[in-house]
Amino acid sequence: MKSVEGVGRNIEQAIENALFELKAPREDVDIKIISEGGLFRKAKVVVSISEDAKEKYEKKEEKRAKYLEEDDGLIISKKEIKEDIKEEKKAAKAEKKEEKKAEKEVEKAKEVAVEKKAKRENKVVEPMEFLKGLFQAAGKEVEIERVEKDDCVTYVIKGEDLGSYIGYRGETLFSISYLTSILAGKCEKRVLVDIENYREKRIESLRSLASRMASKVAKSGRYVKLEPMDPAERRIIHLALQDNDKVTTLSKGTEPHRYVMIFPREYKDQ
Repeated sequence: MKSVEGVGRNIEQAIENALFELKAPREDVDIKIISEGGLFRKAKVVVSISEDAKEKYEKKEEKRAKYLEEDDGLIISKKEIKEDIKEEKKAAKAEKKEEKKAEKEVEKAKEVAVEKKAKRENKVVEPMEFLKGLFQAAGKEVEIERVEKDDCVTYVIKGEDLGSYIGYRGETLFSISYLTSILAGKCEKRVLVDIENYREKRIESLRSLASRMASKVAKSGRYVKLEPMDPAERRIIHLALQDNDKVTTLSKGTEPHRYVMIFPREYKDQ
């Protein structure tokens, strides 16, 4: 069955790149780690369609090979379909390039901030001032709103084309948020950064994922292993399913690759 080699800054990014190329969800594949990567080398994995999903993808490949779509006399050939796919890949590469650019800008700001901190241990930077400067340096026009709650202060950033400053699974956003909190020094409340309400959307997305996977586990009677998540995201999954009488959850693995597994409730009762 078809296999794809994925390369990335770390194992997780390499897997995601391979899944994108293979056009398959994580639950349908087997993953072989070739290289975990390091300071001067990329992580490398080989992702293949698993035996359980093999029949489904063989049928999909056969259907695609014979595919001709006719609409009001317009025939779309396999060549045209390939060209469309090529364009999609091109657009995806452009998006990844933009994300890498944003990551570099954040890393550069991080280095500058650490250097400043080393020189001025007692000086703190006002979060609003830092964020305005960061996006101004990146050539982005943004609006920043300060939202204060009982346990935290969140700086909500809004503007156009800010997806690359959120990054995959919010990695770039969380780096910006961490950096802002460090520069703000010790505060009575936690300092957070959000872009286009990503945090709230991510919470809803994780809850929806938990619900879908719980239904799958309840119907199949087999456990499901989710992708690695940070502690806050794993907690959302656990809380979303804590009252579900058909499934139970468990965190396994070591950071930063710790993940959630969803089991039929009967596993726990045995």
